[in-house]
Amino acid sequence: MQRKRFIAGAVCPQCQTQDTLAVGQEEQVEVVTCVKCGYRQRQSDPPPAASERQGEGIIGIFHPD
Repeated sequence: MQRKRFIAGAVCPQCQTQDTLAVGQEEQVEVVTCVKCGYRQRQSDPPPAASERQGEGIIGIFHPD
């Protein structure tokens, strides 16, 4: 059994209580659990890396003469 670590300042999305979420590992997957209401969330595959400069609004390019 792995040790769980509490997430300081985190708020449970179900019961809205602060400082009750703990993260641990089950079957090589991170699981977040609320110790007050029992809410559980499993970490899915890591999100794809966003390409650099995506969504960056470029106004113009400076060309020194």
